[in-house]
Amino acid sequence: MLGRRQIREKVVETLYSYYQNPIKFDVLQKNMFSEINKIYHLYIYELNFLVGLKRIAEDQIEIGKNKFIKTAENENPNQKFVRNQILIQLEDNEERRSFSEKHKELNWDPNDELLVKTFQRIKAGKRYQDYMTDEEISFEDDQKFIGKLFLRYVAENTDLHDRFEEKEMSWADDFHIANSMIQKTIGFMKESEPSHTLIKMLKDDEDEDFARKLLSNSLNNWEDTEKKLESKLLNWDLERISLMDRIILVAAITELDSFPLTASRIIINEYVEISKVFSTDKSNIFINGILDKYSKDTNRIN
Repeated sequence: MLGRRQIREKVVETLYSYYQNPIKFDVLQKNMFSEINKIYHLYIYELNFLVGLKRIAEDQIEIGKNKFIKTAENENPNQKFVRNQILIQLEDNEERRSFSEKHKELNWDPNDELLVKTFQRIKAGKRYQDYMTDEEISFEDDQKFIGKLFLRYVAENTDLHDRFEEKEMSWADDFHIANSMIQKTIGFMKESEPSHTLIKMLKDDEDEDFARKLLSNSLNNWEDTEKKLESKLLNWDLERISLMDRIILVAAITELDSFPLTASRIIINEYVEISKVFSTDKSNIFINGILDKYSKDTNRIN
């Protein structure tokens, strides 16, 4: 599911889009939740890529078995990869299958050039070869292997990222979120306990309410919050701050004011991390200083 940081990121992105192109609040809010739901589509698309790799391996085994002149490998193929317990659980997952059936565009053609090329790269790699030649079989080894395979050949696959962007432009900002969800999905799997559900985008109504309130309060109190921000600037004009940094600071101050039960240090740290994703190299230091001063000046220390 999306953590609070990822929800905050989506609110920041939504505020930025609003100041680039102002629209009615109800439309803006609807767009924000639509963008959140698109992350789930990316999540399923990546899971389907892993399942697609398994199916390519199965197809190649069948092709070998049907050859007129067979090698020893064709006669007795190594099936360790296709019997990997993580891949089997992903393939059998009812939620993934049901969602993919409804959204067929998220399925991978077994002849897709990128899928085939990636499998060829995997097979040529030392980690795959070591895994296949190791006669010991355990759930933990299967889990560790797929976790590392995902990082190397999916999360860090720039060609795959290009494909994602071609399919849905907004996914460019969501790779890290979907990748984190995949890693958690693989890590949460247990032997002999096939999961029929996947990670949800929003945990519950509380998360949805948090996103809605943070967005609406940021917009409704924008001018007042900018005045609060300006009062904390020393020898610095508000207009000199980039739009993205202003948005991050306004969202952070809004949260400090609107959610008193959340510790100020947690909120500050979250927006400092967000600034590392969306802003320039030194913005995080500037943002940390301003928010720290604001929390102290308002006795918001907890």
